[in-house]
Amino acid sequence: MKNKIYEQRVLRKWSQQKLATLCGVSRQTINALEKQKYSTSLELAFKLANVFNTTVDALFYQN
Repeated sequence: MKNKIYEQRVLRKWSQQKLATLCGVSRQTINALEKQKYSTSLELAFKLANVFNTTVDALFYQN
């Protein structure tokens, strides 16, 4: 599954560390998500969508 985490984070001019702190995860987790090397849990997907003020469907998609 692909995601738009990188695009959303850069749009807000946030560092990976800031996003990680807001979501309660490590910076490495955010890095892995952005590089499509980690499939997120449903809980984290909802946290990310909430932080970005969007929906899970808008943030995560399939090609």
